[in-house]
Amino acid sequence: MTIPASFIQELIARADVVEIVGRYVQLKKAGANFIGLCPFHGEKSPSFSVSPTKQFYHCFGCGVHGNAIGFLMEHAGMGFVEAVHDLAGQYGLQVPEDDASPEERARAAGQRQKQATLSEVLEKAGDAYRKHLRQSATAVDYLKGRGVSGEVARQYGIGYAPPGWRTLASVFPEYDDPLLAECGLVIVGEEGEDKRYDRFRDRVMFPIRNVKGECVGFGGRVLGDEKPKYLNSPETPVFSKGRELYGLFEARAALRDQGYALVTEGYMDVVALAQLGFPNAVATLGTACTPEHVQKLFRFTDSVVFSFDGDAAGRRAARKALDGALPFATDVRSIKFLFLPAEHDPDSFIREYGAEAFARFVSEATPLSRFMLEAAREGCDLGSAEGRAHMASNVRPLWGAMPDGALKRQLLEDIAGLVQLGSQALTDLWAPAAPAQRGASSSPDGPPMPDSDWDAPWTPDYGPTDGGKRPFKKKWEKGSWGKGGWGRDKSAAAAAPRGRTLPLGRPDVAARLLLSNMAAWEALTQEMHGILCELPGTHGQLFAWLDSQVHEHGAQPWAALREGMRGLPFEALANKVMTGPDGAPIDSAADNAAAEAAAELRNVLDYMLDDRLKAKESEAIAAAGTDPHAIERYRALQARRRELQLRLSPARNTP
Repeated sequence: MTIPASFIQELIARADVVEIVGRYVQLKKAGANFIGLCPFHGEKSPSFSVSPTKQFYHCFGCGVHGNAIGFLMEHAGMGFVEAVHDLAGQYGLQVPEDDASPEERARAAGQRQKQATLSEVLEKAGDAYRKHLRQSATAVDYLKGRGVSGEVARQYGIGYAPPGWRTLASVFPEYDDPLLAECGLVIVGEEGEDKRYDRFRDRVMFPIRNVKGECVGFGGRVLGDEKPKYLNSPETPVFSKGRELYGLFEARAALRDQGYALVTEGYMDVVALAQLGFPNAVATLGTACTPEHVQKLFRFTDSVVFSFDGDAAGRRAARKALDGALPFATDVRSIKFLFLPAEHDPDSFIREYGAEAFARFVSEATPLSRFMLEAAREGCDLGSAEGRAHMASNVRPLWGAMPDGALKRQLLEDIAGLVQLGSQALTDLWAPAAPAQRGASSSPDGPPMPDSDWDAPWTPDYGPTDGGKRPFKKKWEKGSWGKGGWGRDKSAAAAAPRGRTLPLGRPDVAARLLLSNMAAWEALTQEMHGILCELPGTHGQLFAWLDSQVHEHGAQPWAALREGMRGLPFEALANKVMTGPDGAPIDSAADNAAAEAAAELRNVLDYMLDDRLKAKESEAIAAAGTDPHAIERYRALQARRRELQLRLSPARNTP
């Protein structure tokens, strides 16, 4: 979908840039213009000017400038299409969607309305929690004891949930409203609707806001030592802890002012650091740092410092953050890892040693390149050939996850020196193996497959032949591209020169099905999300982007996705898999298409999961000599593969 330029011009003319900017910046009239403190850099004297006649803003201090759409993109971190939709919604305008069907437009509008409604419910609860905090001397004393000032508490919207089981019933008269359970505020017991109670009780409440400032969830901390110490909102239509960062909305201006983001593990770390001079701190929400977290941070800054507790758990968290950060380690970005003494977290360290000592630790943080090599060589004896080979095996997926550039090529030289191989020899070793010859068998229970089958062409497994005459047809072979079916157009395939038209690979098939029905992504397991997003090259980038789109906008039609990915590295791949041999887009409304597509997607993903489990089995066997738990891990993987192959067997043997 292309948004017409005429609509963009109409939207900018209709929007009042003073009103839009004034929602985030305190403006004062100064002659024909309005002025205020720039939200994009720290300043004490206002140099940020907004012109109502030109419908333009400009900062004479840092030079930022633009219109209402540009302000939403810069200040709220929105993409262009998202900013246009957001601004149009504020003025009651409908963004032209000529490529979308009425049903798709209605579904998208319903999704946006649902998200807005849930956020309104959460905002109302947040107001109530803040009111309860003012009335609770115990909660106020707790925050004062942790060194939190009233100003910082107001900035972060901190509140308090009283100990009662149904306190929110006084806030929401219709306590049985399904929205309360859907947004995670109320738990419905197993015995029925009458067994309802508040999720958060006797906890200091930290509202979690998205980049637009909307409340999407809460984190609650007990006042004492009860367990669990921290409790987060569950996954909801507006909240996913794998994608949101606590404090990011509040830290946006500080990220630009300080020049980097400081990623911690807890709410109190963020609040304490903001109190003591580090307002650029954010926190993951009780989960490992994900690629989505890193991608979101790099929309605001080109430098990220991960700060973790100094214990073994903090080291493990840093290792997971490394995995999430590697795909974004370009030559113009800085990624570092800060390790505090084992007995400290950022909150306790800065209170004991002060802001200056903490700032020194930040400046001396370990660069990504060094930490990656340290992680890869851990447990490897580089004095032996076996140890060096082990390190080469460990570092290969880490190095491979990095985008191409000078940093990646320099690291290749460093790795080659450590494992005592030339860089060319190492590159040859890591190069994908050539596909197996036709008729060669890669496994006793599957069709001939290439040695490296992530991106290699794939021929579906048709099972046994029918009396030697022809193979049974798979369900996904029914129909044709031109007629709107989910399978290949066999007439077109027959007409193509033999040996020149390759069948789609597994990642291609998965991409085609998920782009045609984006809602199917949400039904996949977290493990399957990881497998798809970790695919090398543009396939992994496409699935990671698709995951972010589901979170930010919900399920979208292919027309909207096509517009959103214009100019991105995987645009050509997506257009290729979404276009048949006759050049017609897939018609997902064809008879039985949805059911056949769901069955095909399950089958393709099962094969990909089987490949992943098989690779992990090999890793476990290789580690058996040094890891006492490797055999146990191998047996568990073997059991999973047996269960999976039982599910695949009917697909192999049923006509």
